[in-house]
Amino acid sequence: MKVAVIGIGGVGGYYGGRLAHRYPRGSEHEIAFFCRGAHREAIRRDGLKLIARDGELIAHPSIATDSAADLGAVDVALFAVKGYSLAEVARQVRTAVTNSTVVIPLGNGVDNDEVLKRELRSGKVLNGGVYISTHIEGPGMVEQTGGTRKLFFGSPDGEMEPYRPVEKLLRDAGIDATLSDHILRDVWTKFIFIDAISAVTSLQGVTIGTVLSTPEFRDLYVQLLREVQTLAARLNVGLPDAVVEQSVERAAAFPPDTKTSMQLDVERKSRTELDTMMGYVVRKGKEVGIPTPQHARVHKALSSLAG
Repeated sequence: MKVAVIGIGGVGGYYGGRLAHRYPRGSEHEIAFFCRGAHREAIRRDGLKLIARDGELIAHPSIATDSAADLGAVDVALFAVKGYSLAEVARQVRTAVTNSTVVIPLGNGVDNDEVLKRELRSGKVLNGGVYISTHIEGPGMVEQTGGTRKLFFGSPDGEMEPYRPVEKLLRDAGIDATLSDHILRDVWTKFIFIDAISAVTSLQGVTIGTVLSTPEFRDLYVQLLREVQTLAARLNVGLPDAVVEQSVERAAAFPPDTKTSMQLDVERKSRTELDTMMGYVVRKGKEVGIPTPQHARVHKALSSLAG
């Protein structure tokens, strides 16, 4: 199979690095990176260096490019770009996606599959996500700092067998990948966690450990979780009854000094996924008649902070 990893930031760098290291040039699978700038040039020259909790490696993809024409038609497209870039990047790589291409988004939003269906107009678009904390340390270098590294994906219609080869390809590369038969539930389970913890860490400028150990911050975290839980119930997502408690436990599994990706973006004064997460909850809540006052407050405060 020809696999294109679209976006070699923290998430794409980890999973793309694992794939390219396991399947080097000339092996049964071809791994291509879609990236740009100094990062792309460093990867072309020296490979991608991955520093992770499960080991270090240097990976050499079959190609590192910012041209869909260079990619050619691909069998699998893993989208690992930020929510605010997803539509634009999808349009850029549209020609590499055919009717038979398996498309898997790994970002933080819950509607990534809908965005990709609209923009790509082709392919077998699934949904998915990951539990990992990673960042670009420098050109050609990605570091993982936390998270279980789990990757999950699946078809909204619950179909499984056509996608078993993709699951095998990922697992054979040392990736903890699971093909889900209830991807809507699993994507929302990830979303409720990352939305709420990103909101509090970014607003207060503290680590995950400090959120959990500070009563005021922890209370806000739980209030945000419950707002998403109520919204998901209205949308018939089917979240577990104990999803709030599970989300708190999931946060506790990260090293206490972990910062969320959005928090790092706020600190760097970079563009954030505020609208992909908190903004989505506020908008969807208004649409279906579910009040989300804490999300509205945090969204407004972070919007002002971002300028």
